[in-house]
Amino acid sequence: MRYSRIAVRLFEREGEDVFYDPVYHGRTLKVFGMDDYPLSFLEYIVGEYRKLGYSAVVFDTTGKFSKEGFETVISIEDGKGTGLDPIRMAAEGYFDQYTAATIVQTLYGLDRTLTDRLYSDILMGKITSVPEAAKAGEKYSEVILESYTPLDEAFYSGETPNLGRSVLISMGNTYDSTLVGMAFLILAAALEKRRETVVGIFDGAVLGYTTAGGAALPLLTKPLRRRVTVVATQYAVDSMLNLPGSTLLLYHDPDVQGLVYESNGVPPGPSRKFVGKGEGAFIVHTPGTVEVLHGRLPEVKG
Repeated sequence: MRYSRIAVRLFEREGEDVFYDPVYHGRTLKVFGMDDYPLSFLEYIVGEYRKLGYSAVVFDTTGKFSKEGFETVISIEDGKGTGLDPIRMAAEGYFDQYTAATIVQTLYGLDRTLTDRLYSDILMGKITSVPEAAKAGEKYSEVILESYTPLDEAFYSGETPNLGRSVLISMGNTYDSTLVGMAFLILAAALEKRRETVVGIFDGAVLGYTTAGGAALPLLTKPLRRRVTVVATQYAVDSMLNLPGSTLLLYHDPDVQGLVYESNGVPPGPSRKFVGKGEGAFIVHTPGTVEVLHGRLPEVKG
């Protein structure tokens, strides 16, 4: 049954279409699968929401997501500038100065007192960028420099990107998980309040691996009207399994499928049917029940 105008078709089951409806199924959909199955599904569902007039924001750790239709494409590469300096971005209105200070706090482990001092200096115009903060000779500078590297310096360089209506963040050419987490947190803060937007995240487990990445996930998965978030992953790790929301299980190893069913509270029995190639199991939660709907997803290819 289709409930609202933002429901999208997943598959057909016993002659009836099965829809994912954010209004009734939760505004975050988790997708588990092996190889490229999750990414293929993510491309499908982003396309479906574009048909409904939604803009798209996609974080892709593989570099394989199609760039077609995106106004802004940001490539994260080791040793190359991105312009993603949170202090400069605050000055350009992407978020407030206190958010910029707390981002630096998360990235470099500042305590509350040093964060407040940095915020004060940003507000007074004494500090206009993260490299300036690192070289200012203040107490917070000492803490920043403990983990600040030439890769960080390069990362912050360049012009601040113009974040258009649809944005693709491609991370397939970086091997540094720290830079991935930095980019994820900074852009999540800049884009978190967008409405009529579908947010696609792949691979969610990789992006949420660092402290910064873990801080970014709640910004994009908290329930928000007129926003849909799809978190796709190859890994059935706690950070993904414990995210609120409905679950779509794609083809994966049997033990991983069992873990996903178990974490969703699906009782042993026929509901825990093995999901084969090109198939899906849609696990839907209500406040008092859990339901599993099985079907075939012809659009999803591994």
